[in-house]
Parts: sequence; C-alpha cells; structure tokens
Amino acid sequence: MLDLWDERRAARGDAAKRPMRPAIDVDLPFPDAAPSSDLDALCERAEAAADDPAFFTPAPIAAEEVWWQDGWISIPSPLPSDVETNNTVHASVVEGEGRGHALIVFHHWNARERSSRLARYFAGKGVTVVQIAMPFHMERRRPGAENVDDILSANLGRTLRSMRQAVLDGRALVGILRDVGFERVSVLGMSLGSWVAGLVAAHDERVGCAGLFLSAGSLADMVWTGRATRHVRASLDGVVELAQLRRAWAPLDLTRHAPKLARCGLTLQFVLARRDTVVLPNLSEQLVGAVRQAGEDPRVRWLDCGHYSLSLPPYILGAGRSMAAALATA
Repeated sequence: MLDLWDERRAARGDAAKRPMRPAIDVDLPFPDAAPSSDLDALCERAEAAADDPAFFTPAPIAAEEVWWQDGWISIPSPLPSDVETNNTVHASVVEGEGRGHALIVFHHWNARERSSRLARYFAGKGVTVVQIAMPFHMERRRPGAENVDDILSANLGRTLRSMRQAVLDGRALVGILRDVGFERVSVLGMSLGSWVAGLVAAHDERVGCAGLFLSAGSLADMVWTGRATRHVRASLDGVVELAQLRRAWAPLDLTRHAPKLARCGLTLQFVLARRDTVVLPNLSEQLVGAVRQAGEDPRVRWLDCGHYSLSLPPYILGAGRSMAAALATA
C-alpha cells in the first residue's frame, strides 16, 4: 500500500513534465565562453569547475542590500539570471531563541510552499528556521511556468547554472546570518535541496551541521534512474550518454566533494528511504560510502518508506528527531 501511495503521489506531477529538446548552452554556467552547443566543451569546463573553489564562492552582499523585516529576508541573488522574478532571494524566518543557532532549509524540487510544521518543530527546540526559496521556485517562479524546468532539465548548461545559483544564494545567506550574530548555522536539504545543502556545507566551513534527506552523490545518475525525472531521461536518450551527463554536471556530484563533507567540525546527518524510486537507495549508499572512505562516519537513518511517503507519520517524525539530535551535537 505504501508503494502504491508513493506512485500515485509521483503521478500527480507527471502532467506538467514534458520532454524537451536537449540543449548544451555552455555560456550559461560559464559566461566567459562563447555561445556553444559543444558538449565536450561543456564537459571540460564543468570538470575543471568541480575542482575550483571559486565556482561556488559568492561575491559579498552589502549590508544595505539586505532587507530583513516581519519574518522575511530578501537579498539580491549573487548570480542573477535572465528571469527578473528569480533575481531576488526570499527566505521566511521563524525565530527560535536569541542568536544561538540558525537552520537554513532547502526544499524539494517543484515545492510550491514552505513547511510551517517544520519551522514550528525546530523553532520549538530553540533553533531559528530560515526557509529559502531556491531558484525559480515560489516567489522566484518564471511567470507561467507549470514545472520548474529551469533548475533541472535536459538543458545541461541551464541546470548547472541554476544549481550553482542555488548554492551561491545559500552561502550568501550563511554569511548574513553569521554577520547578525548567529553563533551556529546549519543546513537541511530535502531531495534536490539536499544537493544544494550538501554543496553549501562542503564549501562553507561556517556550516556546523548538514542534514541531507533523500540524497545521493551523482545528480546525473539520479536523473538517469529516478521516477520523477523520466521526462528528462527521455529527452536525453540517444543524444547524451550517462557518462557525458556525469561530466557535464561534475560540480554537482556530492561524491566528488566527499572529502569536504568529511571535514572536521561538520556533523553530517543522512535520512534515506529504503523504498525510494526517485533517488535509488544504491545511489544514496554510494554517497555514504564515499564520505566514510574520506575518513568520516556520518550519522545515517534509513526509513522503510518511499520518497514521497517520508512526509507521512511515523517516518517524518523519525526524520525530524534524527535531525534535531544532529543539531544538538553540532
């Protein structure tokens, strides 16, 4: 019955997901490159960027550009796009106790609203909860868009650029929270948001705890095998091979950043689903194994549910308790 519930939940989003013509667009993630549809050129630039810390390092946000009022933070995105509504980062804030600990939450793909229950749960434990809108979601949505194709699609360059924007937005928010006096800043990401949270934690030593829910290492492999991304795979079939997709999205592969996720001072909490058809369990196991091989034994909670049914009790309660325990030790 649980598997059937997950499948019905997944099917609800299928109507807005349509195959599209694959595109490379090297100049989107690498503006200094000439406009090109050369896949090899994108792969070469992406593999170099995966080892370049500057790729995920944002320019500073000036204090006068930060708007914080009535439970909201707004800042200009460090990496503006061609969609005006997407160029301002919006985050809701539910205050905990003082300036002790802040938790930045990165939602799942195609999220349409923030979770008030999540905010109340962690705020009740004294943690200030900051729920960011990732690129092209919620207030940042492209006008008229049914599905958030701008952040994950068969346009390889746009996906890489949008995910980079998400990481830069997140790191800018980490800096703002530290600047106003928060002693500790942690991150929590769910599904696609876990890739963003993982990359923020890997590249920003100011992050003390990272919760990665429904996560894996290779975004390319997740797209290639996952239930929610069949339309992307269908678009790429016969045009782009999996090995090429891995190279094109190399900076987004958390296994490549496993040594940084294993750094001293970072508490890492995984919450994973044994019956997940979106992020297959073997892909999650590969990321956990890579972190262990890098020298750290992360906290791992496996739940006997699917990708979408993680949101149901008792699974969501177990996930919340695991993250709360990790935050307490960070």
